Amino acid sequence: MNLKDPETMNLVIGRELRYGVMVSAAVILVGTLGLVASSGSADTSNYLVYNAGSVPHDGVAVGAWSIIGGLASFSPTSWVELGVILLIATPVARVLISVLLFVAEKDRLYVLITVVVLSLLLFSMLVAPSIPGFHA
Repeated sequence: MNLKDPETMNLVIGRELRYGVMVSAAVILVGTLGLVASSGSADTSNYLVYNAGSVPHDGVAVGAWSIIGGLASFSPTSWVELGVILLIATPVARVLISVLLFVAEKDRLYVLITVVVLSLLLFSMLVAPSIPGFHA
């Protein structure tokens, strides 16, 4: 496989995006099936009313440790959350793969541009939300 070939680069990036979305969809489907199986005859009428400032299933913890603990105990919402995280991570992984492909191609300008894009993505996802007064 010649990583310097533009056609190969497109193939690698295309596969990453395709597989990332498919894995994410499979994980979300597992969680959704778990939610459906565990819901029984629950009344869903409250989902039809919009309540500003709250989520229909409030009380669900959304944090790294709660998701990991939920996955271990097969919590359906944790599986759906993991699927969404994988879906968000797919284009970020695409940028990272692009950096590696441009390094293999020895194209310094595109390595620099892509590293800046990757840095901005990671900063906006991981650092900016923890800045006091930050409102997305």
